[in-house]
Amino acid sequence: MIAYLKVFIFSMLPIFELRGAIPYGLKIGLPFWQVLLIAVIGNLIPVIFILLIGRFIGSHIFPKWLWQRTQNKHENKFLKWGDFALISFVAIPLPFTGAWTGALAALIFRVKFWRALGLISIGVIISGIIVSIISLGIFSL
Repeated sequence: MIAYLKVFIFSMLPIFELRGAIPYGLKIGLPFWQVLLIAVIGNLIPVIFILLIGRFIGSHIFPKWLWQRTQNKHENKFLKWGDFALISFVAIPLPFTGAWTGALAALIFRVKFWRALGLISIGVIISGIIVSIISLGIFSL
């Protein structure tokens, strides 16, 4: 039970997210589907809070000029690629991408809550599958 809780908590942490939680869970011998499900759910919980609270405190945490500069610099790309931009940004398991930064991007580009949560969820599931495939391949060598 503690092992599942560790996977859940690890998947909630920024940077670590499910990219670290899934390999950890598989390495200690937990079943694949359970690890994937727990890591995805754990990774999405902070997103809900970021999207809800971020709209109110985002302008107080980040300087307005930085917020505006980021918006102006990337808005055309975001509008061009639309939903695919947010999904792929979250789905690609690289440093500084993932659910946390995807939620921040959704806030910057004013994506509505339910739409952002849906798109980020799709990205997290894709990322979880990619990380699982890579982890299962590495551990079976």
